[in-house]
Amino acid sequence: QVQLVESGGGLVQPGGSLRLSCAASGNFFSINAMGWYRQAPGKQRELVASISSGSRINYADSVKGRFTISRDNAKNTVYLQMNMLKPEDTAVYYCNADVTSTYLRVMTYWGQGTQVTVSS
Repeated sequence: QVQLVESGGGLVQPGGSLRLSCAASGNFFSINAMGWYRQAPGKQRELVASISSGSRINYADSVKGRFTISRDNAKNTVYLQMNMLKPEDTAVYYCNADVTSTYLRVMTYWGQGTQVTVSS
């Protein structure tokens, strides 16, 4: 079993910054792609950014130039640095990871979510 634990959400004013972290723990063979999704009230969950095991990165158009995703493979952790935050960035942010188990089976795991609120 794999657990993803997120931290770093909160309330910030427009134009401010936050850094989200997500640490994976448990028994597994390897972590493949990791990413961040978000879900605003009344909207579908959407991809914010993803990073492959080889550090190939993908961003949603709405966050390009403002958000930066990175990962520390030694710590099994993925980060999301969010700058120039806007009220429309308000959402619950979820960490996601594709993990290869010790039985070499790939499964997708989700974190519990962390609230990000951008408001003055």
